[in-house]
Parts: sequence; C-alpha cells; structure tokens
Amino acid sequence: MTPSSLYLSTTLRRIETRYASQPLMQRAGAAAAEWAATLADEQNHPILVLAGPGNNGGDAFEMARLLRERFFDVCVVFAAPPDKLPTDAAAAYQRYVAAGGMTTDAIPEETRWSLIVDGLFGIGLARAPEGRYAQWITAANQMAERDDCPLLALDCPSGLNADTGTALAPIIRATQTITFIAAKPGLFTADGLDHCGEIRVAKLNLEPTGEIPPDGQLLSLADFASRLKPRRNNTHKGSFGSAGILGGAKSMVGAAFLAGRAALKLGAGRVYLGMLDPEAPSVDLLQPELMMRRADTLLQTDLQALACGPGLGRSAEALRLLEQSLKAPVQIVLDADALNLLAEDGRLEGNLYNRVGPAILTPHPAEAARLLGCSVRDIQNDRIKAARELAERYRSHIALKGCGTVIATIDGRWWINPTGNPGMATAGMGDVLSGLIVALLAQNWPPEMALLAAVHLHGATADRLVASGIGPIGLTAGEIIDTSRDIFNEWVSNNARL
Repeated sequence: MTPSSLYLSTTLRRIETRYASQPLMQRAGAAAAEWAATLADEQNHPILVLAGPGNNGGDAFEMARLLRERFFDVCVVFAAPPDKLPTDAAAAYQRYVAAGGMTTDAIPEETRWSLIVDGLFGIGLARAPEGRYAQWITAANQMAERDDCPLLALDCPSGLNADTGTALAPIIRATQTITFIAAKPGLFTADGLDHCGEIRVAKLNLEPTGEIPPDGQLLSLADFASRLKPRRNNTHKGSFGSAGILGGAKSMVGAAFLAGRAALKLGAGRVYLGMLDPEAPSVDLLQPELMMRRADTLLQTDLQALACGPGLGRSAEALRLLEQSLKAPVQIVLDADALNLLAEDGRLEGNLYNRVGPAILTPHPAEAARLLGCSVRDIQNDRIKAARELAERYRSHIALKGCGTVIATIDGRWWINPTGNPGMATAGMGDVLSGLIVALLAQNWPPEMALLAAVHLHGATADRLVASGIGPIGLTAGEIIDTSRDIFNEWVSNNARL
C-alpha cells in the first residue's frame, strides 16, 4: 500500500476485519496523540476531546489517555452510555478510566483551549449529525476560531462523507486531519479539502495484501513518469505531431487561442486553429506560430490529435463539425460546447461509443449532469461514481473537473488529482487544459497518460503561481500557459536524473 492509495469505507472495513487481532485502536490513538502533542505543546490551556458513541470515540479515548500520560490537561466530553460502545471502543474507554481519566457530558463554555480534537464519528457517519452532537460540532468550530487553536479530526472530520467528500451539515472545520490505515477519497474531493486542513495518513503498521488492492489512487507524478523523457537531438517539428483546435465561434475566439497557445507551449510540433467565426483574426498576434484555418479546412488537415469544443458554440454548424470530428481517425478531446452538443443529440453518443480508440471528455459538473441526464447535485454528491458512469456510458476517459478533479478510465480505474486551488475557478481554464491534453496526444502519449499528466500539471501550475504571489484571486487562464511549460520541463529533467 502506497501513500497515494485511496480506500472506500467498505474496503477499509474488510481490512479492519482481516487485522482484527492487532491493536489497531491503540495504534491509532498513539499516532493521534503524537501529532496532538506537537499541536498543543506551546500552549498552557487544556485540550478538549470530543468522543463519539462508536469506534472513533475509542480512538479519542486512547489518544486522551496517552496525552494525560504526557501530563497534558485533557477534558473529554462524552455522552453515550459506556455499555453501548462497540467492543474495542469500550475497552479503550475502560483503559482511559482505569488510568484516572474522567468525562463530562457538556463542553465547558468558558474554558480556553490549546487544541480541540474531533473524535465523534470519523468515517462511520451516513447522515447529518443531530441533537447534542450537532451542537458540539458547531461549538467546536466556534471555539477553535475564538481561541485561535488547531482543530484536529480523527480519521475524517465529523459530518464529512469519507467516500464522496459530501458535507453533511453541521460539519467540523478541521485544521488538521489524521486518517488511519489509508487515505479516503472524500478527504480530497468535493467539500473534503475545505474541512480537512492538513492531512496525514497513519498506516498503523499495516500493509494489506494484494487481495485487498486500493479502490483508487491519489494522482502523482509516478502515474505518468515513464513518459517524461528528454527529447532526442535528431528531431524536427514533425517528430512532435500536429494538434488541432476546433472552436472559436463568434465572440468566443479567445477560447481557441488559449487552447492553441497551451498546446504549442507544451510541445506540439504544429498547432492549427480551426475557427468557426468567419471574422476571426487570421493571425494570433501574441502567438504568431499558431496556424489559422477555417473549421472545415482544419478537419482536412493531417492531425495526430484534435481538441473540439473551446469556443465551439451550439449552432447547427458546430453540430455538423462535431459529428465529422467524431468520425476522424485522430485522438480527440471533447470539452465545453462539444459536451453540451453531445448531451443534446443522441446520434453523437453512438458515434463516440463506436470510435476505434477512446476519446477524452473533460466536463465540469454541469456538463456532466447534462451528459448523464441528472442534476448537478447528483454529480457532486458522488463525483467518483459520476466519473465512472461517464467513462462506461461514453467509452471514454473522463476528467470530472472541480475541487479534486476525478479521472476515470474506460477500464474502471480512477484517480483524484490533489493539485490545484480556487484561483482556477475562472474563465478559460478548461480551454487551457484541453490544449495541454491535445499537445501530449499529438506527441504520441497514450490517452490515459496524457489525461493524467495534463490534469496534474494544470493544477500544479496554478499552485506554483499562487505560491509565488500570483492569485488565487485574479489568477487568469493565460497565466497558466508559460509556467506549465516551465514545470513540465522540470519534470522531464528531474526524471531523467533518476
């Protein structure tokens, strides 16, 4: 099991059952106490621990006992009947009490805290918190802000669905989350990143066998490093393929320009823009290396890869061109209005499904909802499920964009991308992503690898720009392009030295 492995809760239950003979709760408590001690060690105020009625509460009792052994002043708030606790949690409670620990059934309101620990529900919650637990969650959030102290969640912030990342209000707003055995997908997508803070994985000395492989992966350089190779000296522009961008309808020419510039800067040998707007410029003055074509002419050009959708529009002409594009013997990326047209015209779905090779689709949640005939809420309630359904229905590789972009391939595998930030929520970002993907396709990258690399690079570039003081507020899509080239070349250079 690698740190990038993602496990759903049902799979984790199987792992826990397999290793039931090992002291997992004690190990979890020890790992949590170790981190908690570093978070609270500079404060003179006590630590507040909220213990729930299940095994997450057991983890909290183990942690509280060990913190008391280190002479921390610990206040444990617990309201469930001890005799109703699960077996392991009941044993942890007894160890805590036997060591002199006490509990209270209400949060002391006037006390100031050096650290607050959420040990209420972890991954075991399937519905919104209610009653006194809802009140405790609200109070914990308010007190952490009042006291300017860390809020540490055990395994998963209470109120967050660990499988999907859906927030069930009220929900803990943790500044740190220590998750046990393996990472859970909900921590990294949808609402997860807004509620987990810094995430650490405590593996508890476990290495599940190959009989229980991870459900998914957290996307990293390792997933496509084999393609990051320096260019040979004896090459020419034809060695790196020809990429086409089909789009640029009236008032949306900029979308095609952004995609084309991104494709050029990521190394495609030639980049052609096929514009629907008859009054589109005949040259991109900022990037004159781009070759301009009429849309029909582009589809007659010898291309290795085609991105269809940036600024395409939804006219009858756009529909006709999309239908022709789906029949073209090239690697293809569909985004924006190409996806909307696909959702509106059932004939296109058959054309896409019956292509010789898989296409790449990059919908945002609203486009994904149109493609699946459901609501945006349905998509966001289970982004992994939605991405996998899209991959199966359209026999294509999918990047479901958003916080924690989910990538699903036609063979059922999936990844969550950890790079990116709120600065990317701006016009044109999807067009740049399409350009990055089509550039790698033109350079003969396999579609799956091209998608993984482009999505990871796209977010990593935004992260670097924000770290350098550019954004997140006001970050623009165009600013991504040059920095993405810099990072990609660094990746290739670093990989060559390994």
